[in-house]
Amino acid sequence: MRNPIRLYMSMSLDGCIAGPDDRPGQELGRDGGRLFNWLDDRDSDGPSGQVYREALATGALISGRRTFELARRWQGDHHDGVPILVLTHQVDEGDVPPGHARFVTDVHDCAHQARAAAGDKPVMVHGASAAQALLRAGHLDEMEIHLIPVLLGEGRRLFDHLGTNHIELDLVRRLDDRDVTHLRYRVRRSEEAA
Repeated sequence: MRNPIRLYMSMSLDGCIAGPDDRPGQELGRDGGRLFNWLDDRDSDGPSGQVYREALATGALISGRRTFELARRWQGDHHDGVPILVLTHQVDEGDVPPGHARFVTDVHDCAHQARAAAGDKPVMVHGASAAQALLRAGHLDEMEIHLIPVLLGEGRRLFDHLGTNHIELDLVRRLDDRDVTHLRYRVRRSEEAA
């Protein structure tokens, strides 16, 4: 695939991407920082360093609105000035996102704009709602899940609101590192799953 739309997400074994009570000032929820300990090795030559460098080599970013706001809008630059497309249900009049960010209300248009902006590079996706919307619309191609060996028990779950459709995945890469297993899945299209 020329430029896949790929989710990058740290997740506990019980499916949480943030601890309970995630909000401004406590963006990762209670104990949610545990999901990002693997980033201590992001500058290494090991698997976590490789995955981190790949993430920063993406050519555009799709984010859910909640993630965008909790990240303080990344001050308009997630990495290297790449376009940030914020998938949202509505745009308030006068709300102009900073820097390289823009709001998009249609999931198909968002995917199209992101692929065009990324050129030959992959598109990064952040946020549960954006990932779910892209999956339901058939636009999410891959998932890079940073699986953390912890059970948070409660918190924000990545796949809570997907609906009842069956989605098949193919494991295309597994990289083990200290305190994390990086799993890359390719999303099978409905014609492949049949």
